Amino acid sequence: MGTNDKPIFRSFDPLAEVFITERNLPHWFQVGAAMFITFRTADSLPKEVVLRWQRELEQWLDANQLPIELAESTVVQKSARHDELLGSLNTTQRRELKKLSDRLFHHSLDECHGECLLKRCELAELVANSLLFYDNVKYDLDRFVVMPNHVHAIVQFREGESLDVVSQSWLRYTARQINVSCQRSSAFWQPEPFDHIIRSPEQFEYLRQYVFDNPKKANLSKGEFLYFERAV
Repeated sequence: MGTNDKPIFRSFDPLAEVFITERNLPHWFQVGAAMFITFRTADSLPKEVVLRWQRELEQWLDANQLPIELAESTVVQKSARHDELLGSLNTTQRRELKKLSDRLFHHSLDECHGECLLKRCELAELVANSLLFYDNVKYDLDRFVVMPNHVHAIVQFREGESLDVVSQSWLRYTARQINVSCQRSSAFWQPEPFDHIIRSPEQFEYLRQYVFDNPKKANLSKGEFLYFERAV
């Protein structure tokens, strides 16, 4: 595809090659499949918020007579027994656990904890410009929103590009520039982004609307966020 061609965003192809990496979170990547990516500031989820998230998962697991240890392993640090514990759940239970955990995670971000430095227009623009720098070259952006303490983006990577390499370059460059601008030296981003490979056209449309609606859900006013979407 040429740099000036209009991109076609596609969902996950179960018959095509997929790359799966494991850190604290599992990461699925497929060239030519759209992804929903979230990266957040290091202070966006204080300890008390993480513990609340963990307790709510524990309550759900307990109510469904499932291993409570999965809550801490999902929220705080993946345990050595994580895969074994997860394997004791059936497909529906695993899906429901992930759905609940993801919902609590994103709801917690929308409460706007931490310094929320990305409310500052010049810092939000710095992040936006970094995302747009290789748009139409290494990847294609459908839309993104820079929130006070996190960023959501829908992006599709081109042949030869890597989610891990590109996303880490976004984090490193913007962290360095923001720290210089704010005369600070501590970690700016949480190091492991949340990413989700989009499974269907219906989910693609749902997530597009989610990104668009996110500032309203977080009760933000104009000037407290930066929104971009690809021109039709």
